[in-house]
Amino acid sequence: MRYDAIVAGGGPVGLACAISLVRDGRRVCLVERSSEKILADPPFDGREIALAHHASEWLKEAGAWEHIPKDSICPMHTARIETGRSEGAPLLFDAPAEGPDALGHMVANHLIRRALYRVASGMDGLDILSGQTIHSARHDARSASVTLSGGMTVEADLLVAADGRFSRLRDEAGIGAIVHDFERSILVCRMHHPRPHANTALQWFDEGQTIALLPVAPDGREGASSSLVLTLEAEEIARLQTLDAEAFNAEITARTQNRMGPMTLESPRCAYPLKAVYAHRFHDARFALIGDAAVGMHPITAHGFNFGLRGQETLARAIADGSGDAGDPAALAKFARIHRRTTAPLFAATNTIATVYTRDEAPLLAARKLGLAVANRLLPFKAAVTSMLMDRSS
Repeated sequence: MRYDAIVAGGGPVGLACAISLVRDGRRVCLVERSSEKILADPPFDGREIALAHHASEWLKEAGAWEHIPKDSICPMHTARIETGRSEGAPLLFDAPAEGPDALGHMVANHLIRRALYRVASGMDGLDILSGQTIHSARHDARSASVTLSGGMTVEADLLVAADGRFSRLRDEAGIGAIVHDFERSILVCRMHHPRPHANTALQWFDEGQTIALLPVAPDGREGASSSLVLTLEAEEIARLQTLDAEAFNAEITARTQNRMGPMTLESPRCAYPLKAVYAHRFHDARFALIGDAAVGMHPITAHGFNFGLRGQETLARAIADGSGDAGDPAALAKFARIHRRTTAPLFAATNTIATVYTRDEAPLLAARKLGLAVANRLLPFKAAVTSMLMDRSS
């Protein structure tokens, strides 16, 4: 079986990449270990994605946006950043008066995956091999291929690894990566509370913990719901996962200082290790890295998925502008240059901020509060960050 490209990984970025390449007239094979049933209707995984405007526009152009229930899309009007336990002026980023009324839109990750699969599964030129694992992979100057666990071999001009930040294909290709281990884990779940969230995304660098409360679309009930993103030591996260619901609700209400009122758990509790990853290279002979396999961001800037969509789009565009060979070395090198230029500065800045703002020594606490106060007065800085968060560029 011969294709223009094999995409390894059926997560949202892998699906998006397959869609982009097929839209450009390529014949693509997507290999995913999950079953067709899971791809068609993925379970809730706790993650709420802050879609920048460019990402939303790409999903609309690809035909996926129409498959996301409208009542599950929550506009984000304000981003609010706080530090420490004592009262202090927060750093606020609001949607500009002259532009869209939202910085972006919050959508659950599993709904994005489901929408992308609905598009992908109906495309001519795209074969989806679900319930399959890759036993071995090969790529050289002439071609690329994968051998599946059942023994079938699939060949192509290009192999695209979209298999996550701990990518086996990246490791087997001999491509190293910068791994920033924050020695923390993240707990994500939905919480209901009586006070409105006002479409505000809160990032709170509290003492001893980091909390994000991300707005969730209303469901007609009194009160509101938010996605809780709690960062603590792995042992603490494991303990919280095993608490009964009543004890968990009481502890989260205390951890959030009752600012939203009593908190009530309304979803499964999901946990993830907090590690940021940046590949030393984004390509090899007839081989490319996209999504978290290339750049796995710390979640505080909410740009991980947005970068993933950008990366696959950059790859598809570089191939389309190239010689016609999906594995053309010049096209892959162009993709790598552009994606590195797009991602490297924010990756470095994000890791620095995440490190400084999660340490609780007294001098750093004072510096953090001073930094927020100064930043709040620097209007050009706020405008630049707002523009980055919105990402309205083509």
